[in-house]
Amino acid sequence: MRGDATGPAAGAAAVRPGGPPRPDQRRAGVIRVLLVDDHALLRAGMARLLELAYDVSVVGSAGSGAEGLEMAAALRPDVVLMDLSMPGMSGVEATRRLLAAQPDTAVVVLTSFADPDLVTDALDAGAIGYLLKDAEPDGLVGAVRSAARGESPLDPRAARIVLTGRSKPTPVSVLSGREKEVLVLVAEGLANKQIARVLGIAERTVKAHLTSVFTQIGVTDRTSAALWAHRRGLVSSPPKTPPGR
Repeated sequence: MRGDATGPAAGAAAVRPGGPPRPDQRRAGVIRVLLVDDHALLRAGMARLLELAYDVSVVGSAGSGAEGLEMAAALRPDVVLMDLSMPGMSGVEATRRLLAAQPDTAVVVLTSFADPDLVTDALDAGAIGYLLKDAEPDGLVGAVRSAARGESPLDPRAARIVLTGRSKPTPVSVLSGREKEVLVLVAEGLANKQIARVLGIAERTVKAHLTSVFTQIGVTDRTSAALWAHRRGLVSSPPKTPPGR
């Protein structure tokens, strides 16, 4: 789906494609935000939320990393809210390329994943902040304002990874044989009840193993655990979105 420029500032920018808006096309004190996410409904919801803030203007909405780069070059936003998991160019690569061309832009990652590797990759690419999509509405607006001031808005789960020194990736060897079996089945998209049936154990035992796995590999949800397993070769195909039960 093609992105679109929104708001009065975006409309003015569209008159001069390929070049940054003139100073008179910017509203003084207003933070210009570009949304980059492949889910159109989510982009629309974020745009409505952010436009309620007196000092925020959503100037564009892009459905892919490549389109986000094009729109960033044309619109020169102050802050970009960047998804990580998109078809084609990833959010990490889009962040790296965008900041190489526009180093003064603040990129804040907004994603569903609290995976330590993703946090590290995004921050190494130059993102100034890292938020999860379950953030409170006020938290999202506050993060945009913080990023525009040059601060680093971090979800507490991402902050923990940063504060622990972004240490070496946890090796698979820390998991027991049974924990690995449970993790692989989670990555294959099985619910706890199905895993219990496959392994011949109680469902509460599956939950106990998962709690242990989450703690040891540093994740907080099944999807991040599945991504962790995929990256370390425990499963060969990309992880399916696992059900919770």
